[in-house]
Amino acid sequence: MSEGLTHLVRAAGAAANAGRWDEAERLWTQVRQRDPNHPDALYSLGVHAFQRGHLAGAIDLLVQAADAAPNNPTVRLTLSVAYGEKGDADAEWAAITAALMINPYFLPGLLAKAEWLERRGQIKPAAEVYGHVLKIAPIHWPDHLKGQLTHARKILDQHQQAFAAHLERQLNLPLAAIPEARASRWSEAAAIMVGRSEAYPSQSNQLSVPRLPAIPFFDREQFAWAEAIEAQTDTIRTELLGVLAHDRQDFAPYIAYRPGDPVNQWAELNHSDRWSTYSLWRHGVPDQDHLSRCPKTVAALNEAELVHMDGICPNVMFSTLAPRTHIPPHHGETNARLVVHLPLIVPDHCQFRVGFEHRTWRVGELLIFDDTIEHEARNDSDQLRVVLIFDIWNPDLTAEERELVSVMMAAKNEFMAR
Repeated sequence: MSEGLTHLVRAAGAAANAGRWDEAERLWTQVRQRDPNHPDALYSLGVHAFQRGHLAGAIDLLVQAADAAPNNPTVRLTLSVAYGEKGDADAEWAAITAALMINPYFLPGLLAKAEWLERRGQIKPAAEVYGHVLKIAPIHWPDHLKGQLTHARKILDQHQQAFAAHLERQLNLPLAAIPEARASRWSEAAAIMVGRSEAYPSQSNQLSVPRLPAIPFFDREQFAWAEAIEAQTDTIRTELLGVLAHDRQDFAPYIAYRPGDPVNQWAELNHSDRWSTYSLWRHGVPDQDHLSRCPKTVAALNEAELVHMDGICPNVMFSTLAPRTHIPPHHGETNARLVVHLPLIVPDHCQFRVGFEHRTWRVGELLIFDDTIEHEARNDSDQLRVVLIFDIWNPDLTAEERELVSVMMAAKNEFMAR
């Protein structure tokens, strides 16, 4: 390209960017006079012709631009708009398809495809494409696409709601024939199929034991000691009330990152007493002073198979969650253990989620869960919520495997300390 032509192209582009359309069109015309097949000139002049309502001329120029720029999906998408204005639906579809053959992840092209299908009443295929659009759209939607992406979300939500209702009707009878504990996973499977949930895998921060089932909540009936501990709820709650009354200053923020550490989702709760704990054991280290103040709680926990894992477990604590506080989604340290909640003070409007499953704490009723599955907690009430938390072994591990876990964690800690 000659220096003079290069200068013309830059000047035309600058005029267009500044909104000086007449000047831009004049300059692009001069570019085309020097190079009749210049793709930018053909495209820009085609857009100018379209804006003036000269459809035939616009289409002719855009077709030439597409031939001159075979790898540019924007040219073909613009051509599809011109065909749509003309009322040639087949040519519009062909141009959209051509744009996506160049780049299957071309967001404006996918939006055009979904809108084309929606206009023709093909809502289910349109919703499927809108779903693809929303998967690849940037987290922060660009202003020029916000309207289309908001519409995409609306259509996809409507489709998922209709699909979920249909699936629920079909599953009612089969689900009634199986135990409730098993039924919950099929409700989750339906939510995943519909697209209203996702599969929640086990993600351990330290030690992940392969091939353990990722089960959100375990049945209390699996644990012979559960009933005995639940029977001690009033006794344990009395000791809790004592430390709340006399040792409130010993409750420490559960989240306590050092300055300069990345806090991620914990910024709001870092060093905050909105989520605070009174630890009897923390990362395997006993607090003898606290233990001496809660002897009946300690005696009750002797019934359970507390985990002993170097540097991680046991953890035993009274955990307080202040009013209007949200513990954001997070994962635990290892799936070799399970975490147990014994609810002691539970106002209304408190919720707990592990993976897909939402539970409500009930005073005196244990919740036993795998904390390596994404979980979060909420206290949307105006009162304090308190649970006793402790760790137990995952029941799918044999005694020999438990020993292996302990050896692995001790070896890690020894290596890191060198």
